[in-house]
Amino acid sequence: MLLIHCPYCDDTLPELEFAYAGEAHIARPSDPSELSDEEWRDFLFIRSNARGVHAERWRHIHGCARYFNALRDTVSDKFLRTYKAGEPRPDTSVQEAVK
Repeated sequence: MLLIHCPYCDDTLPELEFAYAGEAHIARPSDPSELSDEEWRDFLFIRSNARGVHAERWRHIHGCARYFNALRDTVSDKFLRTYKAGEPRPDTSVQEAVK
């Protein structure tokens, strides 16, 4: 079972308390009606699916119900850090170099 830390509740809880909400730090289009069908498809469905440290959005559905971001290693499935929505992605170059 994965344990996830909610940065708003400041508590570490089982994965069942949370819902995955996709890749973090995606720039949303300012006017989606101006996008072609292919551009809209790419925005909605094409993601980096990175191997290694990946920034994700999560929601604490059985707690504060707020969205937050997490850095998770997709190889080990380990959460490295969680941080509040709107905060910049933390620098992971030091963590990645240690691996």
